[in-house]
Amino acid sequence: MPARLISCFLLVSFFFNVCAQKPSASAFKVVPLGVRGGLDESNLSAYLLAAPGTDTYICLDAGTLHAGIQKAVQHGVFRVGSETVLKEYIKAYLISHAHLDHLAGLIINSTDDARKPIYALAGCIDVLKKNYFNWKSWPNMANEGDQPALSKYRYTVLAPGTEVPIEATGMSVRAFPLSHGMAYQSAAFLVKNEGNYALYLGDTGPDLIEKSRNLSLLWQEVAPLVQSKKLKAIFMEVSYPNEQPDNQLYGHLTPNWLMHELTALGKLTGADALNGLPVVITHIKPTGNNEELIRSQLQKGNRLNVKLIFPEQGNVLEF
Repeated sequence: MPARLISCFLLVSFFFNVCAQKPSASAFKVVPLGVRGGLDESNLSAYLLAAPGTDTYICLDAGTLHAGIQKAVQHGVFRVGSETVLKEYIKAYLISHAHLDHLAGLIINSTDDARKPIYALAGCIDVLKKNYFNWKSWPNMANEGDQPALSKYRYTVLAPGTEVPIEATGMSVRAFPLSHGMAYQSAAFLVKNEGNYALYLGDTGPDLIEKSRNLSLLWQEVAPLVQSKKLKAIFMEVSYPNEQPDNQLYGHLTPNWLMHELTALGKLTGADALNGLPVVITHIKPTGNNEELIRSQLQKGNRLNVKLIFPEQGNVLEF
């Protein structure tokens, strides 16, 4: 074979191998608008999620909107103003439960927002109707409840376990109930984009403390997705350090309890299946040195070798 032909063959082989080694494209783009579980009202639970290359976002919880959007604009995440992001980029809200640190931003910004749907379990929507959008706490910006109903938001009740398309996004969602202390219901959202999944959990306590099987049932549902590598990330709360007594968790997790629950998932998938799985830590309560302590305790207790991610307001994540 002539030397010139050999050189061409080697060059083609080199480029083929390089292309073959490129990582697969991301399935989800996430913009944290708020990451904390209290204290700082400008940085409460809210995560924008979209398919990469698009600006059609859903908002997973909405404790903080305006301040988080402004931070993302300042970081160069968006090349438009905050008003455009609020009105045009956010296509729908998925609210895990009706505590204020998960929906205050939605309520306060509702007068300046555009028409769009709110997805939630029935109990959460019932609280929105009766306690917030009721012309006493706030004007009724939704399509049901106390009159006049201004119909800016449209309530969509999610039946547990039933897949529903998310309007104007190309994505779909299944909701699963969680226990959040004193029999109060929260929710997990399993979001699907072209065969890939992201799992977002609202506030939840561990099954043993809550005397519940909600997390166990959720793990049974997502275990096959972990094994097939279709589950790209889990968003899960850790509100307190390990020093918090079990009788004062108030429906939340500590690093030890988080790892306990992930170990339960690992028993269904095989522990190796969790190796490198991104777990985004949400809802840390920033009192005192909690943030540093929780980070340290999670890293020391990470015997499953999941990929721990501590999100920062306004900084993009991709999975």
